[in-house]
Amino acid sequence: MTHLPDTVPDLAPAPRLLSTALAGCSILITVDRRSGELTAALERHGATVQQAAALTIESHIDDSTLIERTRALIADAPDVVVVTTGVGFRGWIEAADEAGLADELIETFRHAQIVARGPKARGAIQQAGLTADWVAESETAAELGEYLVAEGISGRRVAVQHHGSGADGLDELFAANGAEVVSLTVYRWGPPPDPAVVRRSVRAAAAGEYDAILFTSAPGAAEWLAEARRADAIDAIRARVADRRTLMVAVGPITAEPLAAAEIDVLIAERGRLGSLVRAVVSYFGGGRAPSHLTSAGPIELRSGGAVLAGRVISLSPTGIDVLATLFRAGGGVVSRADLQAVLPRSGQSPHAVEMAIARLREALGVPEVIKTVVKRGYRLNVEDPS
Repeated sequence: MTHLPDTVPDLAPAPRLLSTALAGCSILITVDRRSGELTAALERHGATVQQAAALTIESHIDDSTLIERTRALIADAPDVVVVTTGVGFRGWIEAADEAGLADELIETFRHAQIVARGPKARGAIQQAGLTADWVAESETAAELGEYLVAEGISGRRVAVQHHGSGADGLDELFAANGAEVVSLTVYRWGPPPDPAVVRRSVRAAAAGEYDAILFTSAPGAAEWLAEARRADAIDAIRARVADRRTLMVAVGPITAEPLAAAEIDVLIAERGRLGSLVRAVVSYFGGGRAPSHLTSAGPIELRSGGAVLAGRVISLSPTGIDVLATLFRAGGGVVSRADLQAVLPRSGQSPHAVEMAIARLREALGVPEVIKTVVKRGYRLNVEDPS
């Protein structure tokens, strides 16, 4: 007789899928903070997610200077509070709470003008039970600075919470226009938790192993690109993005700046929030924005690990992906055997290598007529409208 155990170990429930828009997509996130939340959100749409945090956020909750300046602001209240990042403002409140100063600090803020550099900063202000009087929708320090200078800050006491990259010119701008500036840095950017993982991620990106790469901070984007340059991978990554084989996505325009400076196209989320970032990726791959062709068997899209044909995710070998990508790029035009042979590894060893590769690809797709043979010329993808 078989005896069952008295207790059955708990099994983690599989994540409930909201959609299959990202089925077949391999996505890299370069995020340290809230990486688990972002990963789970992407997986609920069918994505496979890898993490390679390019930087870490080093909290300064016990920083004596931060607490000292917080006490000074409570004793001598500011006229203006400038909030540059959501994580920084929340960290400031947490630091004040650790020191038993949170209630007094928030009450001090209620009597000040509060301005925010973007929607994430505004969200943190609201989370603390406060209201932002003005928000720089462009998320730039320049817009925020211009607004306060135009309003007039001479003789006013201005508290500036800085982001992890340090000074952004606001302190000097306000001081030059007659303000008394109290500068606070709540956190700083630290080294990546695992540099080897970041190094592998840039090489994998150059090799085409990701369909999308997501960035949530300008310093993180800049450091990931710097690692790509150190690994001599930046040109290959730029080429894949230009060919629309890899999608770069930034949470906001500030985060996108290092990518734009590197001449890499980037999709920018609309609202500067992680939810908006996820929606941008989902709408790109699930809303008909990703490159596709309508074939005799239905629409086909490329993925880093294969293809999606008429809604079916099909895994392909690296060789199959390269052959299909070459046919896909031609958009229904004929691709010669010589051009296909050029993308095959060690293809010169066999005169029939192209025919064998095409046969294996047709078998994997399950619909042989998707790839047409053009006698004495080569092969083409059987698209409905080659023009």
